[in-house]
Amino acid sequence: MRSNQIKIGANRAPNRCLLYATGVNPKDLKKPFIGIVSSFTDLIPGHMGMRSLERKIEQGVAAGGGLPFLFSVPGICDGIAMGHKGMHYSLPSRELIADMIESITQAHYLDGLVLLTNCDKITPGMLMAAARLDIPAIAVTAGPMIAGHIGEKRLDLVRDAFEAVGLYQAKKISSQELENLEINACPGEGACQGLYTANSMACLTEALGMSLSGCGTALAGSSKKLRLAYKSGEQIVKLVKLGITTRKIINKQSLKNAITIDMALGGSTNTILHLTAIGHEADIKIDLENFDQISRQTPQLLSLRPAGQYMMEDFEYSGGMPALLKIMSKKLNDCQTVNLIKIKTLVKNAVHYNTKVIHSLNNPYQKSGGIAILKGNLAPEGAVVKMAGMINKIDKFVGKAKVYNNEDEAIKAFMLKKITKGNVVVVRYEGPKGGPGMRESLSLSAAIAGAGMGEGIALITDGRFSGGTRNLSIGHVTPEAANKGPIAVLKDDDVITINLSKRTIEVNLSAKQLNNRLKKLPEFKIKTESSWLRRYAKLVSSASKGAILEN
Repeated sequence: MRSNQIKIGANRAPNRCLLYATGVNPKDLKKPFIGIVSSFTDLIPGHMGMRSLERKIEQGVAAGGGLPFLFSVPGICDGIAMGHKGMHYSLPSRELIADMIESITQAHYLDGLVLLTNCDKITPGMLMAAARLDIPAIAVTAGPMIAGHIGEKRLDLVRDAFEAVGLYQAKKISSQELENLEINACPGEGACQGLYTANSMACLTEALGMSLSGCGTALAGSSKKLRLAYKSGEQIVKLVKLGITTRKIINKQSLKNAITIDMALGGSTNTILHLTAIGHEADIKIDLENFDQISRQTPQLLSLRPAGQYMMEDFEYSGGMPALLKIMSKKLNDCQTVNLIKIKTLVKNAVHYNTKVIHSLNNPYQKSGGIAILKGNLAPEGAVVKMAGMINKIDKFVGKAKVYNNEDEAIKAFMLKKITKGNVVVVRYEGPKGGPGMRESLSLSAAIAGAGMGEGIALITDGRFSGGTRNLSIGHVTPEAANKGPIAVLKDDDVITINLSKRTIEVNLSAKQLNNRLKKLPEFKIKTESSWLRRYAKLVSSASKGAILEN
């Protein structure tokens, strides 16, 4: 066992002394040391119920013959951090989480890890660490929140609370109605109710084979989730004893499975950043071409919020991830999973209860995947659009640019009614380096949608959009403005053409005109006083590479 490095031999007497001080018994030294990495915090609804899951995992580890050790990593709630300076810290926290897990695991020579996680950057950060360390690991995602209600109307955070800002601005609802939405949209623990980044990543964790069957959609606070936590504790001990390390689960084929399921789900565009980064930690190259190729070959089988009316609870009651994996099995590679059963055998007996929620391959919501990669003179390295988030499908949009150098400027302009239908709203210097931290623009996109202007306005940014964003919102424009990408030299009234069927995004300027503008562009200066964010900005890669920290 790895942990023998800290517990065997006469020269380890001081180490054993400190272990005994924690309550470890001498006979326990023969057991595998299992780290339970918890992101519990009172600050995040998706994480506040983790104390009960921690106990169940501990019980499962002990029942399986291991010795559990609980330690923690931080978490940021993107919804609370949204729309202000706090969002600069969200994506960078992913790297901190991976580094912290590596530090604790290597310093204490743990034999295996149970990753208790749930929300946007925490789940990928934990999976990145597991792939980097390549020791046995299993993930327990804490589950989706149930729908809120006002009377019989079902509510969720994004479609109802975030977009209510635009409705209120447009004087379509009163302040009292706004307050009523605020208090009822999120009834308790769990990740936000639609197919936003947290739930997208939970589903993809199961598709990767890194969590037990059914974990991706099992609801927060449910007895099912408690049982899965207990079983995961037992299972990690089996994985350790069998030597099933993370890279035997996360490999090129399983990452392709995750991308395929991502396209069938119509999940968050943030998954592209995260799957690419997880691949990097496993020494596997995943690029935008992989996503685009798989998207063209994969039908979208679900339409959950923000675009559809269904929520994660509907997905769960329709059969959840096992049902979707069964339907998609012909398009998947037959990879190993932490269940110790290959994925196609694992889902063979899954039950598909509701064809209205999870469509069949013969009756998809759309013939291609929920995410598309665009390229053109405005985004030579690529840009990302969530096709599944567009309520009214359009193929082509042509409009005049309204250019803003950060999200705050754009939100202010919208509130002052300076943005009108027909505009292409450009928000730049919000990329990984330029932000720094690649802020999400949900506050802006939700306000526009709530005001009923979403169909007539396109949004493009070198930052990113929340999984809750809908309508024509194009993020991850690369190279970003801070790296002298073409988006840096756009001006008001430049004509931009977005063609979704051709997968192109172009500004009506010649190569010579673009080059002349770029030559005059001053050197970018990092715009933060935070020493951590300055370090991050100097090391972070392009979004097209997953916004990883480069050596």
